[in-house]
Amino acid sequence: MAEDVGSILRGCRFFSAVSPDRMTRLAGMGRLKAYEKDEVIFRQGDPCPGVFVVGSGLVRIYRAAPSGKEHVLHLVSPGGTFAEVAAIGGFDCPANAEALEATTCAYLPTTEFNRVLKDDHGLAIQLLMSMAGWVKHMVGLVEDMSLRDAAGRVARYLLETADDRGQVVLPSLKRHLASHLNLTSETLSRTLRRLSEAELITVDGELIQLHARPRLEEVAQGMGPMV
Repeated sequence: MAEDVGSILRGCRFFSAVSPDRMTRLAGMGRLKAYEKDEVIFRQGDPCPGVFVVGSGLVRIYRAAPSGKEHVLHLVSPGGTFAEVAAIGGFDCPANAEALEATTCAYLPTTEFNRVLKDDHGLAIQLLMSMAGWVKHMVGLVEDMSLRDAAGRVARYLLETADDRGQVVLPSLKRHLASHLNLTSETLSRTLRRLSEAELITVDGELIQLHARPRLEEVAQGMGPMV
């Protein structure tokens, strides 16, 4: 587990294009933040405190309607970022952030982060490349909601989230993942069971082991039946 700001930033996809000297500068302004399980990091409408990079744990980014209904926009695992768009754009937090388990983050305060971006155009360009990747990811989420069925959404999530061993650890509360995929909890459970019965995955509690990646990719693209 990464225990310092520099290590967390170096393991982050969003900062992967940043040169070593600029990474050192960012790490110098960063701070470590620790959150307990179920602790609120910030609320929708709060002034954006800065850019957060998850070093360990899991963070739920969600919006809440006046009726109380919630929708999970993103589940941020180690190496992922949140609040970066609001920090760069200078607007309030567009969603809520909550630690789903004990979580450690590297935190780059908004004022200091934006000061560096204004002073260093090279860094701004490097981060712009990363922002383009984030936009591509969001387009993929919209595509999921409109074009993929439940099996396609779950298969795509598993493929994108799996580590080098082909393993995925699901959130302890699967309803958060179901909300993120715009599914009911029952549909998520049923889809995981079908993928398991088709021998595309093995389910052991919260641990998922992927098998037959080419077939999973076909399911994710809606190119063929699961079984």
